[in-house]
Amino acid sequence: MKSVLPVMLGLSAATALCGCVVVDSQAHITREEKRFAVTGAPELRLTTVDGAIDVRAGDDKEVVVEIEKRGPTLEGVAQLTVATKQDGNHIEIEVKRPAREQVFFGIGSTPTARLIVRMPRGGSLAAKSGDGSITLEGVQGRLDLRTGDGSIRVRGSGGQLTFATGDGSVTLDDTTGTVDGETGDGSVSVTGVPGAVRVRTGDGSITLRVDSGTRMTDDWSLTTGDGGVAIYLPKDFAADLDAHSGDSIRNDLAIRAEAGDDTHSRSDEEKRTLRTQLGAGGKTLKIRTGDGSIRLKAS
Repeated sequence: MKSVLPVMLGLSAATALCGCVVVDSQAHITREEKRFAVTGAPELRLTTVDGAIDVRAGDDKEVVVEIEKRGPTLEGVAQLTVATKQDGNHIEIEVKRPAREQVFFGIGSTPTARLIVRMPRGGSLAAKSGDGSITLEGVQGRLDLRTGDGSIRVRGSGGQLTFATGDGSVTLDDTTGTVDGETGDGSVSVTGVPGAVRVRTGDGSITLRVDSGTRMTDDWSLTTGDGGVAIYLPKDFAADLDAHSGDSIRNDLAIRAEAGDDTHSRSDEEKRTLRTQLGAGGKTLKIRTGDGSIRLKAS
């Protein structure tokens, strides 16, 4: 026992030391700023291999990008390279992965790079992160947001908005224009005055709150493989409703009952399907959930 105990104590001390360091494995931070003058609506493309992207509307004649790098060592942070390119109003920023993973006390830890951006209110944006959240506020135009693993949050933006996340929730507040996107695993919430909505989630709830005065410019589709769907519609909303749930449908909207439609006499299958006209009718509002209830309410 005398020969084993010191070894065990040594291992415990080493483990404790390693644990203390790993808690602050992104201790080294560097920041750099890049500015790009534009003469009109910019076309901005942002790419980071691992890190968040935050974009807000700012000065009408300039795009400002702050790159915040974090890592366990200064050497690792320095290996994150930033490539920039500008051709008129077309701007590209790409943060590239280090040539090799940094190993810190026997544990691999990859540096990250967060992009913090101010751009004009009107313009095109393509933002892509391999692993990180994306936030966007106050920008109108052609917007494409994609992350491999992370949430997406948009406020006061719209135009032509597309999004995709492999694993994360999506929240779109005060949205206008076209919304089209999906998440592999996460909830989706949309509010505002959209003209067209097409959202899909493999596993998560969907909530849609539509403001008064909203008019459908195309068919809408809301689909979840596993989760409830809650739709809040104003009294003046017009659509042809086509809803089906693997669970149940609860309707609190004022709709016209079809002749001979007796709710109590309908089969369970029929009670999970609702096809009717809202207001004057028009484009199709299609709602599908594989395992979850659908609730229709007045906003």
